[in-house]
Amino acid sequence: MESTTLILRALANEKRMKIMNWIVDPLAHFPKQIDGDLIDDGVCVGHITDKIKLKQPTVTSHMKILEEAGLVTSKKIKNWVFYKPDKKVLSKFIDDLSHLSQ
Repeated sequence: MESTTLILRALANEKRMKIMNWIVDPLAHFPKQIDGDLIDDGVCVGHITDKIKLKQPTVTSHMKILEEAGLVTSKKIKNWVFYKPDKKVLSKFIDDLSHLSQ
């Protein structure tokens, strides 16, 4: 239950919810990257920053919260950090929520 609470807190912020929506389907929301594959490596923090129109330290802070909740994983390539959704955690979270209606 603790992980569900962390996830709900992380997603309670409109900006983080928007970012999660984008990175779950990165091909639909981000341009092709020079370094890193959108699917295999994740989305570069620079692309997220450009799309959400916030400063990079703010986006990094949001991404840290999403990562601490287990929603995303990060990977460093050259000087950039790339984020992708943790599909197993998302599936478990959705499954946990579906039990609420039973």
